[in-house]
Amino acid sequence: MRLFRPFIAARWLFPKALFRIISPGKTVCLTFDDGPHPESTPQLLKILDSENVRAVFFCSGEAAEKYPGLINEIRRNGHLIGNHGYYHFCGWRTSAKKYFENAEKAAQFTSSTLFRPPYGRIRLNQYQRLKKQFRIVFWDIMSFDFDSSFGADRSLHILKKKLRPGSIIVLHDTPGSNCRMFLQDFIKATISKGYRFCISD
Repeated sequence: MRLFRPFIAARWLFPKALFRIISPGKTVCLTFDDGPHPESTPQLLKILDSENVRAVFFCSGEAAEKYPGLINEIRRNGHLIGNHGYYHFCGWRTSAKKYFENAEKAAQFTSSTLFRPPYGRIRLNQYQRLKKQFRIVFWDIMSFDFDSSFGADRSLHILKKKLRPGSIIVLHDTPGSNCRMFLQDFIKATISKGYRFCISD
């Protein structure tokens, strides 16, 4: 299906980027994009804490600057913060200079080591420059939890069907995401299959 087509070209173009984690055993990594937000972030943290799971939050620099208390709370709960750009620029439509400046600005409020391209769209010249400073992280599974027409049951089905050792899962820390409806069920089901969740910088 088109929805699940892997980043074949991207993996070839960006060989130093991370699409899956390399770890022995049945290990996966849970990530959240676009936060923090006062409506969604506390709910996600509560679910993750109840299941003793740690995740990576790729935060918008704009939101991080606006809600520094939420950034501190994410860190206090043992999660990692990643850089998702100050603004949610599409790399395909943004000059390399502007794209790099956007990442640098976000680094002041998020992370100067981990970067996830918004939309997963980054041009080769942008990648070549950013990889000198950041570990660039894509993902292995997209659940489309941000799409209100998709439905939580369908998102959960994708996660369960596509999960494999080394998967990097992307969800969204936004009020419009449906992931809070299925996150706890997904975590429980994943752990019951012998998987463990990990984070790594």
